[in-house]
Amino acid sequence: MLSIVTNHSRRGLFGLVLSGLVLGTAACAPKGPVDEAGRPLEPLTVVTESGRHDFMVEIADDEAERQQGLMYRPPLADDRGMLFQFEAAAEQSFWMKNTPSSLDIVYVAADGRIVSISSHATPFSETPLPSYGPAKGVLEVRAGRMSEIGAKAGDRIEHPFFGS
Repeated sequence: MLSIVTNHSRRGLFGLVLSGLVLGTAACAPKGPVDEAGRPLEPLTVVTESGRHDFMVEIADDEAERQQGLMYRPPLADDRGMLFQFEAAAEQSFWMKNTPSSLDIVYVAADGRIVSISSHATPFSETPLPSYGPAKGVLEVRAGRMSEIGAKAGDRIEHPFFGS
């Protein structure tokens, strides 16, 4: 059988291939908000005596993302953070290796209750900062932010990871 390809069918084929590439790329794009570098963000709320405080956070839910964390990154905006998610609640310990800006490290129990807060963690320090209790999640935000909103142990974090 002889196949004849005309200029018209080539344009149609090109359009079909181009449409497939565009649709395939769109299917891989994040569905929600993203930061300046295109990283997906999710809403998270810290509930304290002073009220509800909203943040947009990156999620670190696999070992590679948890190992990288906020290393080599510029300071966070007041409403930004990173939520580290673990399979099970356990004693956690974080450090600031290769992290150039100071952070507040908030250890969070499986039910969303704040276990402890390591405030103003020293940039580049390799000193372990323990949770002092089982934590299933760890929230990192700009240093001093938790004090500004009056957050303390026992306050709550609302995010689907904690069932809220």
